[in-house]
Amino acid sequence: MTRLSLPELSLVVLVGASGSGKSTFAATHFGPFETLSSDFFRGLVSNDENDQSATRAAFEALHVVAAKRLDAGLLTVVDATNVQAESRRSLIALAREHDVLPVAVVLDVPQSVCVERNAARHDRTFGAAVVTRQHDQLRRSLRHLGKEGFRRVHVLSGVDEIAAAEFVREPLLNDLRGETGPFDAIGDVHGCRSELEALLSKLGYALIRDEGGRPVDAVHPEGRRAVFLGDLVDRGPDAPGVLRLAMGMVAAGHALAVPGNHEAKLVRALEGKKVQVSHGLAETLAQLAEETEEFRQRVLEFCRGLVSHLILDGGRLVVAHAGLIEKYHGRASGRVRAFALYGDTTGETDEYGLPVRLPWAEDYRGKATVLYGHVPTLEAEWVNNTMCLDTGCVFGGKLTALRYPERQLVDVPAERVWYEPAAPLDRSVRATTRHPGLLRIDDVLGKQVVETRVFGKVGVREDNAAGALEVMSRFAIDPRRLFYLPPTMSPPQASRREGVLEHPAEAFEAYRKEGLERVICEEKHMGSRAVVLLTRDAKRFGAPEGWRGVVHTRTGRPFFDEATNDAFLARLDRAVDSSGLWAELDASWLLFDAELLPWSLKAGPLIRDLYASVAAAATAALPAAANVLRKAVDRGVDVAELRDRVDRRASNAERYRDAYRRYTQPARDLDGVQLAPFQLLASEGASHLGRDHEWHLSVADRLAEADADFIRRTRHVAVDLSSTDSEARATLWWDELTASGGEGMVVKPTAGLVRGTRALAQPGIKVRGAEYLRIIYGPDYLEPAHLERLRDRDVGHKRSMALREYALGVEAIERFVTEEPLWRVHQAVFGVLAMESEPVDPRL
Repeated sequence: MTRLSLPELSLVVLVGASGSGKSTFAATHFGPFETLSSDFFRGLVSNDENDQSATRAAFEALHVVAAKRLDAGLLTVVDATNVQAESRRSLIALAREHDVLPVAVVLDVPQSVCVERNAARHDRTFGAAVVTRQHDQLRRSLRHLGKEGFRRVHVLSGVDEIAAAEFVREPLLNDLRGETGPFDAIGDVHGCRSELEALLSKLGYALIRDEGGRPVDAVHPEGRRAVFLGDLVDRGPDAPGVLRLAMGMVAAGHALAVPGNHEAKLVRALEGKKVQVSHGLAETLAQLAEETEEFRQRVLEFCRGLVSHLILDGGRLVVAHAGLIEKYHGRASGRVRAFALYGDTTGETDEYGLPVRLPWAEDYRGKATVLYGHVPTLEAEWVNNTMCLDTGCVFGGKLTALRYPERQLVDVPAERVWYEPAAPLDRSVRATTRHPGLLRIDDVLGKQVVETRVFGKVGVREDNAAGALEVMSRFAIDPRRLFYLPPTMSPPQASRREGVLEHPAEAFEAYRKEGLERVICEEKHMGSRAVVLLTRDAKRFGAPEGWRGVVHTRTGRPFFDEATNDAFLARLDRAVDSSGLWAELDASWLLFDAELLPWSLKAGPLIRDLYASVAAAATAALPAAANVLRKAVDRGVDVAELRDRVDRRASNAERYRDAYRRYTQPARDLDGVQLAPFQLLASEGASHLGRDHEWHLSVADRLAEADADFIRRTRHVAVDLSSTDSEARATLWWDELTASGGEGMVVKPTAGLVRGTRALAQPGIKVRGAEYLRIIYGPDYLEPAHLERLRDRDVGHKRSMALREYALGVEAIERFVTEEPLWRVHQAVFGVLAMESEPVDPRL
């Protein structure tokens, strides 16, 4: 067998005269969808595979499909004669356009064999002259395929060699997905050997020295590995020492490395090519001149062999000296290497004579974390899941490493200024970094995909985003103070029990199917969902001194006017202080999820204009109609059935009126207003979504003890899903709760943020009482015909919305507490509001 290496991601161009067996060869070695045949595409566009007049259209279609496959990162094989340089040139250009390696596989079959095979095919009408011409063109091409741009050329001569061929697919040199770490990524060292030794020691590595005392390796006791992000050389005092240590670690398997632009220039200099000896290269060459020729050769081979970027940890981590946009991840081409070495520049220079760089990281939306260096900054900061670790050690800054996956920064200060910088270290921040508080409309408009930690990618539809922008821009509070919107909540599947539409049993069963063992049932207050931000640090939110926070609705609108808002939060602040919560959490701000009561405080117009008017009309008309029908029955008219139905409807109307009236307590200013907090979402530097619900409810109970008139308790019952008695007790509690006029309860996983057997578990399932549901579905909804129709409801979309909105809410809070830029926080918050525009039955 002849084993031929083939990059896993490449464009394979089969080259051979008609009759050389390309299609049979492709069917033997490649998958049915990997091969794009010119004959097949002729058939697609003309219904005849041999219609040569359709060749141009066929190749246009073939190129489109090939481009889509290469975009998707799929190996693609082009089965055509490809004996003409012009046809190959367009395919090489296609490979370069998609940053994949072009590979030529030549089937060099004797001319006589090709002629004989074509003669045996009845669908081929061209004669031997065509084959002869193709064969001649192939012979003239063989010497030039490498120069044309093919990165690999495999020539198979004769039928036997073709039959003996076997392809071995190899990952690209940059594909180290199987290397999972943990890693310690180290920014630009620039010859600062002493600082590198200090940083490695601080990271926990044990330095290994040669007989002369020079460090030649470093080993971490826990098996961690360093990742050098390039620019090991130039400007600093000991480039050879840095190289000796880095090369030793890489050779021993204790480190990985990518090249920097300074290594690329050093390679050209060591190869004897003409380069401009500037930006510290002169110092490195002078230092290397003191070393042996053998060492210089080792340096040349090491730097020459470095790959532009590396894909690590299953694709979750990408390292490149100057960073890398997502579409270049795992690709191989000259422009990918150029971007990895030099970044994206405009071609202009700034007032310091340095390149003007485009801020690619600002627009990065990739899933992989990208770590890089190249442009020195004062501090290493996260920008869209990317981080620059060049903190200007050689310029007197510090040498910085990032522990991955812990995402923990470790640094050591420079011993001195080894090289005067051409520009201030904060120049790159001022010039290229987007202000963290700046919002742009393209952050939220159009189709958006938000990457969340707990749910993966969450898509936001373009039409939903447009509606949300209208609400957010016209009615919502200042985005600097809006970093959470609560998710919608799903009901259970409809119950088949007599006389009810919703019942706790279906909620319990839903969580049991998710593999959960414990849930908690919380009283559902009939109020308005409210998010309460209470702060003693107005500056944190860009607010004037003395600003206490804000109470806003689930769509981000303020609940109160400014004076009422201040009075409300002042009273809450006293309760928090009295409970000891400020001191216990060492917090300067708190964020609560709560219900604000009474419901009429916000829903007054809805009650007056809808519920009250319906009840008034029904309770006025139906009793009168029932009275007339009773008199008619007394006179012998056969309307008893109609009378009974009207009597039931009149009774239903009264129940409907009684149901909504329970939630219309008078409230003026703050008189009669209560807050029922049920979750402390976050405080300075901490998200509390991972805590169990019993902790959250204990916090709420402490606040209620501090001010019982203002803070309402949320009653609750714990349920063991393996115990029928436990479920029965919770169901009885729900019956009593709803019978006494309560809305119902919410069933939640006790552990809070938790994954089920398949995905993220629902954050809560609401189970509403029969009388409360009259307000939602109408006075007569429990009539058998209506109830049966309502039971045929699909809650799947509602549940999907609830999970996606919950994931976005979690993401927004986590981004805020880790002090990510405002637009990153706002992106997730906006997504929740946009999803509220999705078409779903509002009664669910």
